[in-house]
Order: sequence, then C-alpha cells, then structure tokens
Amino acid sequence: MKLNTIMPARLQPYFEQELRAYRAALEKNQFSIAWRHLERAHIIGQAYPWEHSYVHWKMLLFGIKIKNTKEVVGQIPRLVFGGIKSFVGTIPVGNTGGANVPPLRPLPISEEIQNIFKLAGVKK
Repeated sequence: MKLNTIMPARLQPYFEQELRAYRAALEKNQFSIAWRHLERAHIIGQAYPWEHSYVHWKMLLFGIKIKNTKEVVGQIPRLVFGGIKSFVGTIPVGNTGGANVPPLRPLPISEEIQNIFKLAGVKK
C-alpha cells in the first residue's frame, strides 16, 4: 500500500491554476465554468489528502452558494472520507468529486489532464 501525503511540487501549479480559474468564474457568477474547474482540481488533487479534502470543502461551499441540497448532502461524506482514501491510496481515479457521480466510481481522465500528469511526472 502506498501512503500519499504531499502533492508533488511539479503538480501543484496545475492544481492552483484550477482553483484560481474557479474563483475567477465564481466572481463572475459563471457557475457551470466554476464547477468544471473544481472538478478538474479534484481530479488533479484527489490522490493527496489535503488537496482532495480542500476541493470537497470548496464543493460543499459551492453547493451552499447555489442552494443545491443534493450537492451539500453529497459533499459531507466525501469531505469526511476523501482525504483518508487519498492517504491510503484507494481513490477512484478520474472521479470528478461531485454528488452527481457515485463516490467510488472511477472515470476516464481527459487527455488534457493526462498531459498535465505527464508534464508533472505523475503516473496515473
């Protein structure tokens, strides 16, 4: 079993870029664009406990902001257990993290995000 603790430094800028894009879209009330950036940040950060939990926290706050009860309720267990699953290396790779997707379902990773992992030297 591989224990994950810290996101590789070469991957961190891509994660942060998605969060900046999320905040920028949110400030303009571009909710679907903002959400897409949170999903991308989730895929990039889901193998690392802090980043994984942080994105679920942001998804929870987003659900509250847009008054989406399903998202709020769906984020609570993800927030509680996501970081633990990252730490022990049992994440569903490619899962986008929202309540619209079963929490344990792996999903295909887009070619663009696969390229990010390659550039950062991270194997998926």
